[in-house]
Amino acid sequence: MKTLKLTLVFVAAFIMLASCNDGKKELAQEKVKSYETYIDSITQVATIEVMANWDAIEKDCDKMKAEANNALVTIKENAEMKKSVDESTLKYETFKAEVMAEHERMEIANSNLMMRQSLLGSSYSGGDMKFAWINKDNILSVYQNFVDTVDKNKDGYSREDWDEIKLLYEAIDTRKNTVEKEGLTSTDNRKIAVLKLKFGPMYTFERMGAKSDENAAAKQ
Repeated sequence: MKTLKLTLVFVAAFIMLASCNDGKKELAQEKVKSYETYIDSITQVATIEVMANWDAIEKDCDKMKAEANNALVTIKENAEMKKSVDESTLKYETFKAEVMAEHERMEIANSNLMMRQSLLGSSYSGGDMKFAWINKDNILSVYQNFVDTVDKNKDGYSREDWDEIKLLYEAIDTRKNTVEKEGLTSTDNRKIAVLKLKFGPMYTFERMGAKSDENAAAKQ
């Protein structure tokens, strides 16, 4: 009788252990599947659309990955599920790199646009470098704003900024050649010439200084 009771205890314990192991395995499968599904879903969305909520997405990914890995620790036969987690993580990291690259590209583009707007004035809203919006009536004010802005901010420009400034300045000069034929007054032309005389040496000196500063910083 005692032997029978002991046997029954062992059987019950085995059943409970098996049930517990099955429950842990099911939980692990559920966590791994949730992580895999989430990664699949976000990587189907355009990078520009996920940028606005990227911090929350990254936190969710880290949390779900941790939950999946913690669940896998509790079971022995987890190689296949661990492989799924690793594959989803690689997919996520690849997507994250694309998102970060796009974010950096947009920041640079936005920075360039803001710089152009400050140099060219409120009439500039983007577009090509032909500057068709510049005419005989506003070209003096464009030059004036351009040179005044450069003079005001010259100490904060990098070498790349000065290259952009030079590019914009040359585009304005090209537009001026057309505007002159459209009736630019002699008075405005003389005022523009004075502004050009101010800009030339300032550009040369300040860009050279910016390059020297960057070279010195690179050596440190």
